[in-house]
Amino acid sequence: MNKKELWEAVLAQIQFNISRASFATWFKDTHIISRNKKKVIVSVPSHFSQEWLQNKYDRIILKILHSLDNQIKEIQYTTSQPSLEIAEAPTSLPAVSINNQLEFQELQINTETNLNPRYTFENFVVGPFNELAQAAGWAISKNPGVVYNPLFVYGGVGLGKTHLLQAIGNEVVKNFPSKKIKYIPSEKFISGLVAAIKNHSIEDFKIKYREADVLIIDDVQFLAGKDKSQEEFFHIFNALYEKNKQIALSSDRPPKAIPALEERLKSRFEGGMIADIGSPDFETRMAILKTKTQERRLDFSEKVLEYIASVVQNNIRQLEGALNRLAAYQKLNSQSPDIQIVQTLFKNLITGSTKVANYKKVIQVVSEFYDIKQSDLLSSSRKKEVVRPRQIAMYLLRENLKSSYPSIGRRLGGKDHTTAIYAYEKIVKELKQSESLVEEINYIKQRIYSSLDPL
Repeated sequence: MNKKELWEAVLAQIQFNISRASFATWFKDTHIISRNKKKVIVSVPSHFSQEWLQNKYDRIILKILHSLDNQIKEIQYTTSQPSLEIAEAPTSLPAVSINNQLEFQELQINTETNLNPRYTFENFVVGPFNELAQAAGWAISKNPGVVYNPLFVYGGVGLGKTHLLQAIGNEVVKNFPSKKIKYIPSEKFISGLVAAIKNHSIEDFKIKYREADVLIIDDVQFLAGKDKSQEEFFHIFNALYEKNKQIALSSDRPPKAIPALEERLKSRFEGGMIADIGSPDFETRMAILKTKTQERRLDFSEKVLEYIASVVQNNIRQLEGALNRLAAYQKLNSQSPDIQIVQTLFKNLITGSTKVANYKKVIQVVSEFYDIKQSDLLSSSRKKEVVRPRQIAMYLLRENLKSSYPSIGRRLGGKDHTTAIYAYEKIVKELKQSESLVEEINYIKQRIYSSLDPL
């Protein structure tokens, strides 16, 4: 396996374990410039990228490298040196670039709409877990601004929300070429607003979005807690809605469960169609794998695909990551992996999944879900915004992990066991009366158990 092939295999797995924006930002123009038995040196385009990769992604990169070659024990990062890049590249080809490393379709976006043309309804696999969301998306792509406005799609990480939203945009482009479509992740909306305020160009910012015929905002939950962004988005939303312009949104949870989101925005989001995307069943996971293998002209046995579909259960993005690992193995070894090899390659998915549900994970997910610090959750604070999440954490520790009341009290900031008993019984009682609380806790559970060790 040469340096280029090794780094291609690493990137193939990384791109499905982090967000598209992070992947495009931090892994563009990276490549291996040196490798010996135990050490790999990776070239990066800037000192800032070097520091970020070392602090943020070093562990996952090393883990993947080690899985591909168990002799590799160390990574070193260095800023790119053009002379080395030219020397490494064949004279008949341009220097190593991100387009030569992989088919980075994630980056092939339309600069006008921000849409990626690879996301279409044709390659969106429909199953019981997403058929309502798909049907609603298809309907608005045929008649934008008239039905299901706004469309609010929610579901866990890696279940296809972005694919569906972009498929809507691409279908509208095909059906209505004159319409202005704008797709943007909420993080970019926020950063664009900050830049506009800094540059005194806020009016231009507003006009850009108010001129859209179809506005698609991904991961809208990140607006939570950002008052100025919420205010501007509220006015943009109203301006578009009053003109019957289509609005489509996605989130990792329903509007009512987004903490620190203004009630007026929650009300607007709930005014149209709300559709959830759940975890795909086994048959749908098999259909997704077969669709992806056909798209990429890969050939794996039915047993191999069945094994992958059985161990990767909650995340479509991880299914693609698993397929990438198989493709990398096939390319590097010039043979298709049999079931024994596949079981070895993915043994961490089985052993790793047992590590997910522990008290630290519960505390982490609950604090993230309610947008509070873990230190506050473990403190003696009696603030309502802290007490409620703490009670739910206690309930989950008792109900799902079967922890004893004294241990729950100790882990939640040294509380008495009677506090844990009271919290558990209180939540149990409320669950019988509140469907919204049932739904809320189900989403928290889904986030706890959907985490797997990176592929």
